[in-house]
Amino acid sequence: MKSKLFIKAAVCAVIFVFMFVSADNRGAGIFEGSGDVGSPKLKGAVAYDAKSGKYTLSGAGQNVWAESDEFFYLWRKATGNFSISAKVSFKGKGVNPHRKVGVMIRESLTGESRYADVAVHGDGLTSLQYRPETGKATKEVVGPKDGDYIYLERRGNKIVMKTATGKSPQNVTGEIELNLPMSCYVGLYVCSHEDNAVETAYFTNVEYKPLQSELTSILEILDVTTGARTTVREFPYQIEAANWTPDGKWLIYNSGGRLYRISPDSPGEPEMINTGFAKGCNNDHVLTFDGKMIAISHGTKEDRKSRVYTLPIEGGTPRLITPMAPSYLHGWSPDSKFLTYCAERNGNFDVYIIPSEGGEEIRLTTSEGLDDGPEYSPDGRHIWFNSVRSGLMQVWRMNVDGSEQTQMTFDENSNAWFPHVSPDGQQVAYIIYHKGDLNPDQHLANKNVELRLMPAAGGEPKTLVKLFGGQGTINVNSWSPDSKRLSFVSYRLGDTAR
Repeated sequence: MKSKLFIKAAVCAVIFVFMFVSADNRGAGIFEGSGDVGSPKLKGAVAYDAKSGKYTLSGAGQNVWAESDEFFYLWRKATGNFSISAKVSFKGKGVNPHRKVGVMIRESLTGESRYADVAVHGDGLTSLQYRPETGKATKEVVGPKDGDYIYLERRGNKIVMKTATGKSPQNVTGEIELNLPMSCYVGLYVCSHEDNAVETAYFTNVEYKPLQSELTSILEILDVTTGARTTVREFPYQIEAANWTPDGKWLIYNSGGRLYRISPDSPGEPEMINTGFAKGCNNDHVLTFDGKMIAISHGTKEDRKSRVYTLPIEGGTPRLITPMAPSYLHGWSPDSKFLTYCAERNGNFDVYIIPSEGGEEIRLTTSEGLDDGPEYSPDGRHIWFNSVRSGLMQVWRMNVDGSEQTQMTFDENSNAWFPHVSPDGQQVAYIIYHKGDLNPDQHLANKNVELRLMPAAGGEPKTLVKLFGGQGTINVNSWSPDSKRLSFVSYRLGDTAR
């Protein structure tokens, strides 16, 4: 009797575990999480058979197309270069011939996110779909019809589709260039193409592979007087935005959503800074002028949108300062009482300030187009920022109350970003992109850029160094405490320096 009861209990436990995995919408197998992207009317689910390696996804959603998506997604975070492949099939004939199943890489878990996928439609069409800009129309490269083995590869900005029938994919059937963050979401998805229908799809032979990185990040220090460049350390992955601590002992940078510190003079292994639950930190970390606190921008769990938090420089539990999102931090006032940031409200990006203890935010700019990169001057009199209001992105300056907004650079052949005032208040360093390499309101990675220097009172700028970089090179104030050196990050793709 005891034996029968034990067996019955064990069977019930197995059934309970299977139901838990199927209905809990967390991770499964090699994946970390799952859930509906967009707002499908009907909820999706995932089940995983560990013995066979088979994933069963059920999901609804209007479409993966146009300017925004609705579907069910099983994902993992991935950094650098990788591939994902699977054999896919639908359950039954389905409701809509345009239902989709596929493998996907995605910037974020919002419906309007940039993405690329290999999609197999219910009618057999296979295509490499991609959204080149957040909230913009989806494009596609049509591949051979009726393939059931699909493969998606990411190497830098290159996305490759391979397809085949009945065997592992061998032939490249689509290829695009797509700018995505180094850290993305990758996984499996299903979309019913119908509000009131749930479709089920099967994924077998699922394989995720990190690929040998072709990106090298080079943390450097530049002497602004002599032009001498010194390499602190090279990293075989992406790091960004190195800022000096006020005591000169550390450089703090971000990588893979976390913050690290490293000595600029005797670099050993980097040390991770404890940011608690904030594991989606971007390149907007800023220290107080006294070096006691650090503020971060972190993509929050509920909607993956950036919000501003503060915590002690030694690490700890972050404190939310900007409930509204997205908010991208850039500066802290010299008296530590205010933070300044770029935020999107009602479709427009402007400069705001907010008490560093939290409270009501105050809008300082109102021009159409992007105003970004705000940073306080060391004397607390001005906020420097960059604005696209003149047609190209240029450096501007205003009083801390938003008055007397004044253009400070007038380059007709470049877009100027992220002005950083030296600690002695005498000089301003910034980065420029060459006109025509991107839109004026973009600051992308992997571009030929320049670091420039100008007097804080205004005047003729000079080029300090030309390099391959852009996003992540100098997003934060990177001056040494003595105003003689700048830290920055350059990059190298493949084995050839650019």
